[in-house]
Amino acid sequence: MPVKEFNTPYPVIDSDPHFSRVVRYMRPTDYAAWAAGTAAAPALLLGMEKMDPVGPLRNLRLPLRIATVFGAFGGFLYAYQCSSFRFWGWTENSAEVAKDQAELSQLAKEGKPLYGESYMPEHVQDASARNSRYSQLKFGAIPWFNFANHNNHGVDTSKYSESS
Repeated sequence: MPVKEFNTPYPVIDSDPHFSRVVRYMRPTDYAAWAAGTAAAPALLLGMEKMDPVGPLRNLRLPLRIATVFGAFGGFLYAYQCSSFRFWGWTENSAEVAKDQAELSQLAKEGKPLYGESYMPEHVQDASARNSRYSQLKFGAIPWFNFANHNNHGVDTSKYSESS
């Protein structure tokens, strides 16, 4: 099944990027958003406790730890989604395009598979790609990442061998 193409304001790097690539291509602003999410959750909990205290002897140690864990998880999902938007060409991605071109052109020169080796049958790779493509838009329902290597990325890979 062909990958649906969208009119995007920036070049599409990958319509179904692997988890490790999304994390490797994160910008400092993504890490800052992650840190802000981590700090915001316990800060909100403390703010709500100051406005309407539960009681004078309330121990907030465990709730603050839980809030920090939830904030870190939510901040990571937000940062991951922002990085994915650049792969899809939805936000400015000139640095990622250059990094992608250099990385995959080098793999093409070396004769290695561009998106990693996969030991799954072709039909399983296709199903994996269909299930994880644009899954970052559904993080509110379930966090779903692409951990599979496959060749269904919605881009013309000939551009990597031309520049070598």
